[in-house]
Amino acid sequence: MSKAIAKYPTRQLGRNGPTVSAVGYGAMGIGAWYGKTDEQETMKALTCAADRGLTFWDTADVYGNSEEILGKWFKDTGRRAEIFLATKFGSFDTTPGAENKYKSNSKPSYIKRQLENSLKELQTEWIDLYYQHRVDSEVPIEVVLETLRPYIESGKIKYLGLSECSIDVLRRARAVPGVGEKIIAVQMEYSPLELGIETSGFVAAARELGVGIVAYCPLGQGVMSGKYKSPKDFAQDDLRLMLPRFSEENFPKVLELVDRFSDVAAKYNATSSQVTLAWILAQHPDFVPIPGTRSVQRLEENAKGGEIQLKDEDVKALGVAIDTVGMRCPRFPEGFIYAWSDSCIPLSEWKGE
Repeated sequence: MSKAIAKYPTRQLGRNGPTVSAVGYGAMGIGAWYGKTDEQETMKALTCAADRGLTFWDTADVYGNSEEILGKWFKDTGRRAEIFLATKFGSFDTTPGAENKYKSNSKPSYIKRQLENSLKELQTEWIDLYYQHRVDSEVPIEVVLETLRPYIESGKIKYLGLSECSIDVLRRARAVPGVGEKIIAVQMEYSPLELGIETSGFVAAARELGVGIVAYCPLGQGVMSGKYKSPKDFAQDDLRLMLPRFSEENFPKVLELVDRFSDVAAKYNATSSQVTLAWILAQHPDFVPIPGTRSVQRLEENAKGGEIQLKDEDVKALGVAIDTVGMRCPRFPEGFIYAWSDSCIPLSEWKGE
């Protein structure tokens, strides 16, 4: 029986997908890239998320020991069935001795290995939503789906998703008979600082195909919180220092946009982060943002963002502010080591592993 203390807002994930919490929980930070994790505090945050009703959880095989931590929580609490669990494969090549560990890998043998390992780490018999984390340019998406077909048929995987794919790859994937319809979501970066999927036509294509959008980095990698006043506030090894939007030149625009969101937040006795999440939900009824945190305090703050009902005038005002400030710069610097391809070869060119 669920122990959620109150009914949390929900929405359908994709035209024919399940109902999930309107705001999800991103578990990347509990295992990687944001410094040392206090496991006891993390466990409290996970319990808070479940109790609060944020039951759509997102992790990946490359998020350090995130899957392991979630698996421990499932074992300790016995609450696995309450969580709609998503994990991913294929962004980095974790094969020992891989020639380029930063290259995506969706070869059939690799997918099978990573899936079985994720099930083991998560201490679960099934994954609710399994994503291809990044497109492998050398493996047709049709081959990827055929590799996953037996796991869909056995019930080890309930639904499928793609992340950072092109419109063409999404269309090809959805067209695979008997398994393409299991693709219910695409995970893409989206925030007031990154609107590329709107301007590229990707959102329109996803809606046409009946696929929901899971918005990662919805708080602009934490910057919409107002916590950071300049790039100097980031640690020296912080990934954000490499991104054009957070350069010394662009940061004043970031701060201006945060101020605009803070002005609206004051009307609701809320924070800029909460209004950012509320704005995404109001703008897009088929989006589910997945902010991440390791603390109960931030978890509760994010949860409240999903409960704020912005007035139409404020939604429009924030849209105008985004257009006026104009964060128009590349997502990544040229030659960025993590800048993956979003397309793959046609099936006719596949030569096997």
